[in-house]
Amino acid sequence: MRGVLRSLIVIAAAMLALAAVGAAQQPASPVSVGTPKQYVFPAKGQMPELQLKDEAGCSAWATQQTGFDPARPPAAPTPAPTAPPKKGAGLRGAVRGAATGYIIGDLANDEGGEGAAIGAVVGGARARGKQKQRQAAAAQQQQTAQQQHAQQVQQLNGEFLKARTACLEAKGYTVK
Repeated sequence: MRGVLRSLIVIAAAMLALAAVGAAQQPASPVSVGTPKQYVFPAKGQMPELQLKDEAGCSAWATQQTGFDPARPPAAPTPAPTAPPKKGAGLRGAVRGAATGYIIGDLANDEGGEGAAIGAVVGGARARGKQKQRQAAAAQQQQTAQQQHAQQVQQLNGEFLKARTACLEAKGYTVK
């Protein structure tokens, strides 16, 4: 009776440890991309109507030159489909661990039941740990793809703003 109680305590402690590890491995939120604002001053006294027309024309020209339109940035990468977690992976690991633990415990000190309990905990934890590692790796790949996309959009937007600024300055505006 005492050995069974000890085994149950070991199992409960292992389950709590696994739950804590799973909660600590939450993926980070994706990086957002902001578009810097340009301030355009009519340095040569241009009328507001002409300024609107010039800004629209320079934006169209910058899009043509760079191939980038800030109103329609490239689509963010879609997550690669991942296989759903295998149901019962922890249970299968626990069964394999229990079998191995029983044999080792029985050979070591005629305590096959205690060895089985410890083996079940270790086997289940190992199987769930591998599953968590696969999920974390997939989440990390997705986050990296999102960060690369954000950097690409920022770079394209910077080129667009340089081209738009050059156009506006050629038309007599001060741009900051």
